[in-house]
Amino acid sequence: MKVIGIDEAGRGSVIGPLVIGAISTDDIPLLRSLGVKDSKLLTPERRADIFRSMTLTDIKIKYIAIPPSTIDRYVLHGKKHRRLNFLEARYMAKLVNSLDGELAMVDAADTDAELFSDQIKDELDRDIMLVSSHHADLLFPPVSAASIVAKVNRDMIVEGLKRAYGDFGSGYPSDPKTRSYLRKHIADGTLPPIVRRSWKTLKILDIPQD
Repeated sequence: MKVIGIDEAGRGSVIGPLVIGAISTDDIPLLRSLGVKDSKLLTPERRADIFRSMTLTDIKIKYIAIPPSTIDRYVLHGKKHRRLNFLEARYMAKLVNSLDGELAMVDAADTDAELFSDQIKDELDRDIMLVSSHHADLLFPPVSAASIVAKVNRDMIVEGLKRAYGDFGSGYPSDPKTRSYLRKHIADGTLPPIVRRSWKTLKILDIPQD
């Protein structure tokens, strides 16, 4: 059976895209032999090595980078159950639709995994078995592989953004370098388009002083 695995990277970041990665394979033992596991448990170097190894196999690999402008539109203007989680569900469905597979396994972005599954199914163009689970990146090798695809490609995108817009640190709200970067650009009115304006972090009083 060919299985599709899907996961995301960068959901909580205030800077840069949300990247959703996907793989399709009928060889789960191959994934295990490559050492796939939740990308958060791997060093950047190990993630990159596994990703390169996957590209040399028959594993189908895809990803979508969702820009801050799209994220902001859903977060600021979406109705109940039509915000960030729904955005992820729609793009995960796009990836399922683009890949061969009889079973799709996704890391549920919503606290209600069943609701998240239903939102994906509503966007699919074919009948397919769908497993929507919390911690799927820890439980299922195809989702672990997808988490690596998402993280490696997001890291590459972020490095490119830093070359273009300056060093903003990790891009996460808890990073002092990121907060300093935001304060500077808010103060001088030069906030770049790589910033998610819908994040509460952008309210100056919500940004802790270093």
